[in-house]
Amino acid sequence: MDPRILRTRRMLMGSLVRLLKKKEFEDISIQEIADDATLNRATFYLHYPDKNALLQAMTEVRFRDLIQRRSITFRDCHGALRAIALGVCDYLVESTGCPTQLARMSLEGSIIPVVEGMFKEGLALHGTGPGIDAALLATTAAWAVFGAARRWFQTPNRVPAEEMAAKIETMVSTVLFGASQ
Repeated sequence: MDPRILRTRRMLMGSLVRLLKKKEFEDISIQEIADDATLNRATFYLHYPDKNALLQAMTEVRFRDLIQRRSITFRDCHGALRAIALGVCDYLVESTGCPTQLARMSLEGSIIPVVEGMFKEGLALHGTGPGIDAALLATTAAWAVFGAARRWFQTPNRVPAEEMAAKIETMVSTVLFGASQ
């Protein structure tokens, strides 16, 4: 990707983060994001259709960075499922631990599409069984992973994230891999 595009997107994401420290997401306008990034509003729309798309893109970047920082690897399909589950657990801990307004936001709308996209990529590479709707399967698996990880996060005295990721892998693999064969 063109470095200028990457730089512009980073500037917009940085602006959103700074503004989230000052005000609620719903109260932030696209004009404010563009102004903070020292870009014009038309430039914003060249990159994102709305601020929700910017939030989702920012979440994807943060989630993929977290996976890379943790050196989570995707050796095979089953390893990828565990890695994604561990990434979601870690993401919940990291996001809700930050002092900004981002910690109080509902994460479903931003993290589930990212996880869903990862599952779609995997299913496209490995295929699905006859009559299986790959998009629906990816959505189901993404919600299952996020829901289990969120329940884990909200549980007092929870088990380590690695242990929970293994449990999620066991449960979701029957849905994901059973349906894809």
